Amino acid sequence: MSTVHQPDLKDRPARLTVGVVGAGRVGPALAASLQLAGHRPVAVSGVSDASRRRAETMLPDVPLVPPAEVLQRADLVLLTVPDDTLPGLVAGLAETGAVRPGQLLVHTSGRYGTKVLDPALRAGALPLALHPAMTFTGTPVDVQRLAGCSFGVTAPEELRLAAEALVIEMGGEPEWISEQNRPLYHAALALGANHLVTLVAQSMELLRAAGVAAPDRMLGPLLGAALDNALRSGDAALTGPVARGDAGTVAAHVTELRKHAPQTVAGYLAMARATADRALAHGLLKPELAEDLLGVLADGGHADHADRGGDGTGGTDGTDGTNGTDGTTGTEGNDR
Repeated sequence: MSTVHQPDLKDRPARLTVGVVGAGRVGPALAASLQLAGHRPVAVSGVSDASRRRAETMLPDVPLVPPAEVLQRADLVLLTVPDDTLPGLVAGLAETGAVRPGQLLVHTSGRYGTKVLDPALRAGALPLALHPAMTFTGTPVDVQRLAGCSFGVTAPEELRLAAEALVIEMGGEPEWISEQNRPLYHAALALGANHLVTLVAQSMELLRAAGVAAPDRMLGPLLGAALDNALRSGDAALTGPVARGDAGTVAAHVTELRKHAPQTVAGYLAMARATADRALAHGLLKPELAEDLLGVLADGGHADHADRGGDGTGGTDGTDGTNGTDGTTGTEGNDR
């Protein structure tokens, strides 16, 4: 059994032995990053065959053992399991006496702060919540992506410096999130990142149906510019038929979607309503055009509005001088 090291709160954590409980996409990548910083992975647990293969690839020569043995061997334990699994795992480890006093116990759930680790805290563990705001592939590229990645950090005040130091050692940027704000923080990330994947996948499917041979090549520059504009300019980056109030074009979209991809209609309408609300609130959508547009969205595009919106030649390139793709207004995204 290894000696338990207390973290040096005034400088950086001591060189630690590292264990991973839950060899999904996140845990092995974080352990590999900590290894590059001088820490030593000593044990990993995984349930599925895919998890075991991932651990062998990302952490070669690190033994696969049961969760309790991971805690027995490691000074710093990464609990990288699905959010809904975490409370039961922590309670079970504490009840069975697997948790040791002075052991750093780190979970990577975005939803939870450190209160979910209270059973382990009562057993003497040092609780940290370090959530990387990154999507993971389960491959070595994840270690590179951690460079400059923001981490949502929650920890007791006396462990805050140790938590931030660990994040920095992994190449990340610590961002302090209070316990009560963790669910809101996680919802924001899910809204932006997880839903983006769904939207892009649907868009590629529709482009293929329209005869586009390489939808990824078509979308790449457009979506890259849209993301950059949105991050720089917020709602001022809104473009397209909803922001312009082209009710006829939106109605035509919904008609085609009902015909070719009915499963996408509900999402299109929901996002269009949200976009219309934001465009109105920020003065991008003219009130006199909003009435027809909101009518289309209210009736789900069933009414005939084709004679009102033209052919949509305002286009996403903003050639009408109202909203260009540069975000101007015409006057200037466990086992995890």
